[in-house]
Amino acid sequence: MNNGYLVLETGEVFPGSLIGSKDDAIGEVVFNTSMTGYQEIMSDPSYAGQIIVFCYPLIGNYGFNPQDYEAENIYAKGVVMGEACYMPNHYSSEVAAPELLEKMGISGLSNVDTRELVKTIRKRGSVKGFITDSIKNFPHTKIPENWVELVSTPIMKNYPGPGPHIVLLDYGYKKSILEALLHANCQVTVVPFATRLEEIERLQPDGVLLSNGPGNPEVLNGHLPKIKKIAEEFPTLGICLGHQLLAMAFGAKTEKLLFGHRGGNHPVKDLATGKVYITSQNHSYNVKEDSINQEIFAITYKNINDGTVEGLQHKKLPALSVQFHPEAHPGPQDTNYIFGKFLTLIHEKTGVMSYAI
Repeated sequence: MNNGYLVLETGEVFPGSLIGSKDDAIGEVVFNTSMTGYQEIMSDPSYAGQIIVFCYPLIGNYGFNPQDYEAENIYAKGVVMGEACYMPNHYSSEVAAPELLEKMGISGLSNVDTRELVKTIRKRGSVKGFITDSIKNFPHTKIPENWVELVSTPIMKNYPGPGPHIVLLDYGYKKSILEALLHANCQVTVVPFATRLEEIERLQPDGVLLSNGPGNPEVLNGHLPKIKKIAEEFPTLGICLGHQLLAMAFGAKTEKLLFGHRGGNHPVKDLATGKVYITSQNHSYNVKEDSINQEIFAITYKNINDGTVEGLQHKKLPALSVQFHPEAHPGPQDTNYIFGKFLTLIHEKTGVMSYAI
């Protein structure tokens, strides 16, 4: 193995061993606390443009299988881990982590002191870094702002089903969201994020889902009037980035967290019942509570750890949103019922029934 380094823009250098592609890779360095689900994490389009640091020390022990990818490609810029497994042990495994990264053209580092690296990110915040084969000055390379353009589907895709027709507005959706809707016997049409309102209206959906996706939500400010009209016309569910965009469409603001929420163990409180759910999360930004017009939205969930807003319910329209991931891959399935709430809103407005999730 060749020596490699993760160089942070703040000056810290973390040595390791190069795996995967040997090309230099630059991106925002973020960490994930999940103990399982590395395949789903690496293939989540929301990581586009980022370098993923795994807190769990061994990555790849059960390999990679064809079923559990959340997207067809890996859009992350790089992966950093304590130890990479070269000989996975699982009946469905087809490839080991270093081989997959090389095949996908993704740069990686193993044998890194990820504990110290995560402590640094928690202190500095999510900083830019680059993976390289030698210690160099940090390159002043401009990083793209609109990663949604890269990950969104270029064409419309239809998935048949006997239940309500859902338009999934694709900002970088995870396959598990589509599977949750299909499991409820929905008909789903996945459309590019820039699809015009008139095209969505022609599809005559029973509901619209605003998906998760990468990057700063403010990059999509030009799409907010369309999103507001969608919520006024159709039952709407926003997930992660979709949650932020729905809130912004009605005047709320977002801000970047110091190091974000990424992992499968984030506690969230339902403000109506007092019940706490363990959730899967992956985001850098949150909706600022003091910017939410509470005559329009009820705040439905809050993060136990830092008190940030985790869910909204429109008081007059059949529209709701959550910052966490109810599709739960990877992560617990505590909040899978959110899809049921969305389908109930559709039934109340349209009369179209669906199977409970």
